Amino acid sequence: MDQPAALLADIRERIAHAAGVARRQPGEITLVAISKTHPADRIVPLIAAGQRVFGENRVQEAQDKWPALREQHPEIALHLVGQLQSNKADEAVRLFDCIHSLDRPSLLTALAKAMDKAGRQVPCFVQVNIGAEAQKGGCAIADLPAMLAAARGGEVPVIGLMCVPPAGIEPAPFFALLGKLAADNGLAGLSMGMSDDFETAIMLGATHVRVGSALFGTRR
Repeated sequence: MDQPAALLADIRERIAHAAGVARRQPGEITLVAISKTHPADRIVPLIAAGQRVFGENRVQEAQDKWPALREQHPEIALHLVGQLQSNKADEAVRLFDCIHSLDRPSLLTALAKAMDKAGRQVPCFVQVNIGAEAQKGGCAIADLPAMLAAARGGEVPVIGLMCVPPAGIEPAPFFALLGKLAADNGLAGLSMGMSDDFETAIMLGATHVRVGSALFGTRR
């Protein structure tokens, strides 16, 4: 196999192994290939190898490179995994099939209006600031029940929770806490785990893992 296909096969094998250890089915886990900062010529080989779910950090970057790719591959699902400015809500709702970074009431309001205008419901994960880090986005744990209630009232479909654990610390306790928060609030989706820790996340219930460098190599 060429390198992209080999890398993808390796990640899928590791996902399947971690799922097996956790007595889960590999099909329960969605691999989101994080293509942020990578140009189309780096993405095409992964599409050719069978990858169909990709993630981007910025609306503008996705607008620049994905319309042409999706014209050729309309079956691709595009996820927004980076922080979203409220003034970009309309563009995000038009472009993305899932949003992982709903984190504050003002964004919830903007997305509700954008979805109503577009006539399109885009499933969302609420991003939780799981490590209570001042420099990171995400809804505070204490504010999560109110955020979820507001989403239900605003008819914004929330399918789960997302987190980015603190760097340099064992992530398992943070993944376990996110899983408990999701269960306590009746949510099945867990977007957690990246290139360095997705196997741990899978063993603790991840339904979506966000893998970039392990598939694409170092970012340009």
